[in-house]
Amino acid sequence: MSAGFELRRVVTGETGDGRSKIVLDGAQAAEFRTGDLGGLFEIWTDTTSGEIDTGDETDRGAGKPQLSPPKGGVKIRWFAIEPAPEGVPPEKMREITRAAFVEMGAGDHQPDTSRHPAMHKTDTLDAIILVKGRVRLLLDEDETVIEPGDVVVQRATNHAWVVEGNQPALFVAVLVDRS
Repeated sequence: MSAGFELRRVVTGETGDGRSKIVLDGAQAAEFRTGDLGGLFEIWTDTTSGEIDTGDETDRGAGKPQLSPPKGGVKIRWFAIEPAPEGVPPEKMREITRAAFVEMGAGDHQPDTSRHPAMHKTDTLDAIILVKGRVRLLLDEDETVIEPGDVVVQRATNHAWVVEGNQPALFVAVLVDRS
């Protein structure tokens, strides 16, 4: 569970004779918490190419969460961001954020954090939908406020998400590796 949000995923498949069924119904299989700052909550990672094997019941949300999908893959996740804790020195926030990116296998995804310690760049095409909360999307040269229901198409650019107000934000993201 993230920041008090109830997170449920339902994954479908098929029986041997081609009849549709529910394969998984419940909470995410894996999560990565960044202390009191939020976290990643995996729904599904598709590493296959070609036809979908609807008879495969492997939980592709299990395992240690990584920021990016595998080469040629797709990742579907929730992610939560908490409001920045008060009184934490900027150097400490930079240290905590950097450690989180390294732990997610994304130590090389922070080309320029001069604007904000959570600035990062992935090599993916992402559809990111804000479900709850209010956030500011920071880019190198621009910024905008995102409200629930807004969709950001993130195209491999340096960015960060900053919570506006005192309520945590919850997103759904689909990341597609285009390499």
